[in-house]
Amino acid sequence: MSAPETPGGGSDASAAADAERGRTAANPERGGTAASRGAADGVEPPVTLAELRTIDLFEGLDDAELEALCALAQPRTVAPGEAVVEQGEPPEGLQLLLAGEAQALLVEGARSEPVGRQYAPTWIGAIAVLTRRTLAVRMQAETQCRVATIPAAEFRGLAERHAAIAERVMRQVGPVASRITAIEQNRERLAALGTMAAGLAHELNNPAAAARRAASQLVEALEAIDTALSTFVEAGVERAEAAQLVELQREAMARAAAASALDALAAADAEEELLEHLEELDVSEPWRLAEPLAAAGVDQRWLERVAELAGPATGAALRWVAATLTAGRLSAELCASTERMTALVGAVKSYAYMDRGELVEVDLHEGIETTLTLLGHKLKHTSIEVRRDYDRALPRLTVHGSELNQVWTNLLDNAIDALGERGTLAIATHLDGSCAVVEIADDGPGIPAELVARIFDPFFTTKDVGHGTGLGLATARRIVVDRHDGSLTLESEPGRTVFRVSLPLDQSRGAVAAGASNSTAAGAGNTAAAGGQAQRGGSGDGAAGAGSAA
Repeated sequence: MSAPETPGGGSDASAAADAERGRTAANPERGGTAASRGAADGVEPPVTLAELRTIDLFEGLDDAELEALCALAQPRTVAPGEAVVEQGEPPEGLQLLLAGEAQALLVEGARSEPVGRQYAPTWIGAIAVLTRRTLAVRMQAETQCRVATIPAAEFRGLAERHAAIAERVMRQVGPVASRITAIEQNRERLAALGTMAAGLAHELNNPAAAARRAASQLVEALEAIDTALSTFVEAGVERAEAAQLVELQREAMARAAAASALDALAAADAEEELLEHLEELDVSEPWRLAEPLAAAGVDQRWLERVAELAGPATGAALRWVAATLTAGRLSAELCASTERMTALVGAVKSYAYMDRGELVEVDLHEGIETTLTLLGHKLKHTSIEVRRDYDRALPRLTVHGSELNQVWTNLLDNAIDALGERGTLAIATHLDGSCAVVEIADDGPGIPAELVARIFDPFFTTKDVGHGTGLGLATARRIVVDRHDGSLTLESEPGRTVFRVSLPLDQSRGAVAAGASNSTAAGAGNTAAAGGQAQRGGSGDGAAGAGSAA
């Protein structure tokens, strides 16, 4: 155990602990080898004075007080994979990790995320005990661990009598709370990214598949054109007739460009009529030509004129015209597909405000519309109507653009989920004094009154297990209130739920606050990093204890 790994006791404390362990090894009666002998006998040996002296939280306690703690301590052995403490449960008391290694896990449903490690000798859960809060993480044994529990009431009494112990515990609140907060925020950002990625993949798949299909069919059309020209030459079509065939081909192309889309029944009738004429002309595989020629609106007279000019090459001439019509249509489809993909990529760049500074001047409506584009896959197969009532006179705001889009994502995604398959999603903007206001409303079932007060709490969700992190609205409120000096409020009743975002037009104060918040976060991050290093040594409440207080 190195000096930097023991923030409570420093190098002197480490040396003293090492010396004590050396004396214990030389003198089994002091308790150092009793644990191994007891474990071998299947009986959990009592906690010894030597073991407690390695816990830096108890630095400064005399032998009498440590002996009293030895009598209170309840030792046990925890096998690898078993829980030392369980997430969401009130702690039985202060946990002393006397031997072994444990990992802190943030559990959500069937998924668990590692958030830190603890190495003996150390202590766990002190903040949760002192604040009477539940544990926010699961502490799981990585190796076989020897653990002792100091009952909660006795530890609180000890902390009241010894201010130094309470101070050591509370010094861990900031660093570990910062770590837990950072983890929560990262999880929410990843959840939003997952939503956007799924939507983008879904939206890109359709135009990409259409482009791939069109490209493949375009190759076939070009091959048909090449074959038709060879057939013309072989059939001896004269130059004058060829020129007139070109005119007829251009006529068909012009008709196709000017033709309006037919309904399914009319298109079927036109193809059937044209198919009969093609069969009369003894054209091979007439069904392949009927659809593009009928879509172009050619008639029987046009077909007869082609037959007069092409003679024995009539089939080739018609395949040539049909292929050029198909190639034109496929080229248009390729253009439309690639334009759609370009628009989606542009929407993503706009959403993330890529290639721009962190603070950007934005039109709020642009961010909302971009977010709706990326959530289009959730709306596509529903009967949800989106109504917009925008005040286009709203001035542009200087904001953290990508963060603000995360707010729109959370609010719009929640509203769509609340509506289900049908309903109305209403988005309105207006000016209210010196603030720009965005209202996102839905006519879904509403949020029960008893839950409204908790709706912005971290990890609170009204969605089914596995369908929500409980972080979205907490993150949205943090971005609006802390980062932009605005407000985020909720009004809900059956049939109408409204989230109202109010943003000051003058964001200079919000930018300053955000800068201060970043500086504080950076400082907390450095402290948290130091706390993480400390976890390898003799102290640290770790993610388990401070996380539960955070």
